[in-house]
Amino acid sequence: MSRPLLIAPSVLAADFSRLGEEVRAVEQAGADWIHLDVMDGHFVPNITFGPDVIKALRPHSKKIFDTHLMIAPCDPHLDAFAKAGADIITVHVEAGPHLHRSLQAIRALGKKAGVSINPATPESAIEYVLDQLDLILVMSVNPGFGGQVFIPAVIEKIARLRTMIGGRPIDLEVDGGITPETAPKVTAAGANVLVAGSAVFKGAGADAYRANIAAIRNAAALARGEAA
Repeated sequence: MSRPLLIAPSVLAADFSRLGEEVRAVEQAGADWIHLDVMDGHFVPNITFGPDVIKALRPHSKKIFDTHLMIAPCDPHLDAFAKAGADIITVHVEAGPHLHRSLQAIRALGKKAGVSINPATPESAIEYVLDQLDLILVMSVNPGFGGQVFIPAVIEKIARLRTMIGGRPIDLEVDGGITPETAPKVTAAGANVLVAGSAVFKGAGADAYRANIAAIRNAAALARGEAA
């Protein structure tokens, strides 16, 4: 049975001066998860926010907080993000030498564990940690900035990962350049969770966000052979 189609707006593209309002707006607009991009200016060339901001946002939404750690090292900070209210904590395979240990630590904190791979990283890098995973996040741009152009080469990687996952209960997520035009390509390849920032937060307010989310969801659903 295929995993459900989920849309996870990335607050990286939201108005940071009113993040709580923006999170409430996308929830009202039909978001399934809230995607939180944490960047440290070291592992990636940008700095966003840390656990205190996630803790402040937590009362504004009951949706899954899908927390993507683009930081290195990540292990010393896992407890803080868990306590802040993250539901899924995703670490990069490239961010440390002991991926299996990091994933075990996330699960020991009672959270779902995810692993992310950059565009140039082969899917074989996570083959031996599948038993520790709830989610695989494929970067379809180079991490660090929003609004980048989708990298088509990741489509075949997504298909290979879907085959590798097999019947395991693992969500396959894609982040970077997701729009109504690219969403069908990645869902046809096997992705079921779509992260979208700029494509969701264009316009202003829940009505605009609702139309944007619906456009992505409908395009992806058609590619999955589901009624839009």
